[in-house]
Amino acid sequence: MDATGKTTAAAIQLDGVRKQYPDGTVAVAELDLDAAAGEITVLVGPSGCGKSTVLRMVNRLIEPSSGRVLLDGEDVTRVDPVALRRQIGYVIQNVGLFPHQTVRENIATVPKLLGWPRPRIGERVEELLDLVGLDAGLHGKRYPHELSGGQRQRVGLARALGADPAVLLMDEPFSAVDPIVRGRLQEEFLRLQESVRKTIVFVTHDVDEAVRLGDRIAVLSEGGKLEQHAPPAEVLGNPASSFVAEFVGTDRGIKRLAVTPIPTDLLRPLSSAEGADSNGGGGPLTAAETPSVRVTATLRDALAELLEGGTGWVAVRDGDQRLGVLTPDDIYTALHRDR
Repeated sequence: MDATGKTTAAAIQLDGVRKQYPDGTVAVAELDLDAAAGEITVLVGPSGCGKSTVLRMVNRLIEPSSGRVLLDGEDVTRVDPVALRRQIGYVIQNVGLFPHQTVRENIATVPKLLGWPRPRIGERVEELLDLVGLDAGLHGKRYPHELSGGQRQRVGLARALGADPAVLLMDEPFSAVDPIVRGRLQEEFLRLQESVRKTIVFVTHDVDEAVRLGDRIAVLSEGGKLEQHAPPAEVLGNPASSFVAEFVGTDRGIKRLAVTPIPTDLLRPLSSAEGADSNGGGGPLTAAETPSVRVTATLRDALAELLEGGTGWVAVRDGDQRLGVLTPDDIYTALHRDR
């Protein structure tokens, strides 16, 4: 724990980890992979490539055939598996909430097992409900069947964070909800991570989700072979193999827009756009009519505003101050310069 009493994030290291079943099937073959403390490492790859097996070896739901899984340098096989799992949050696709327990009771599961006093448990449940964006008075007494799919996922995440674990394992947690809810959950998840800074290993089959959420992406092929492990922009801009290039898709250049920041050094002066209007003639645009993005936005945001604005450029602002403008040529230059 740190000085505030919060559990600090723990690094995960897979050292030559292999999982082979009695029938000879190799789910994971000699995998070396580091998940940095406080970061989101996303595992992607085709079905059956060993993504979920990796998670289950970390919390010892499955024992590796050989190699080591280290949690902050300690071999997890030397730790009591039940005690280990109480230190690791685990979120799965279908949540797995206890149907006959209320939301509060579900979230309190691990703190109760650890013997926390009742007042401390109550405070933690309130804190977590607020953290995942659920009203304690409204949702706390409800049962899982009374919640929407998105709400159940939020409760599952809160339960996984119950005892403030150093590590969070997430196995396709948002895949069972519709695209709109999924987008909101992803946004909330990133906001939550800014607050809790856990070491998270996140499994998904969706490249767009991996790009949006991951600090680093690990691309696995059949047999758990690690094809590439790098930040999203590098995976998209410089695929390490033909397998990675094919897996991330021929539209990887478009995907890279979402992970490429606004290039402030390429901004053109405001004077180059002043006097222009949205229909090619007439009076100048007002500030409210000017297509614009924040300087902290991505090239994807800039391109979207540019296409909607109809001016042929988009202004970049820092608060109320407009710093300059970008054109389609500038976006193209920035994307290719950062390859």
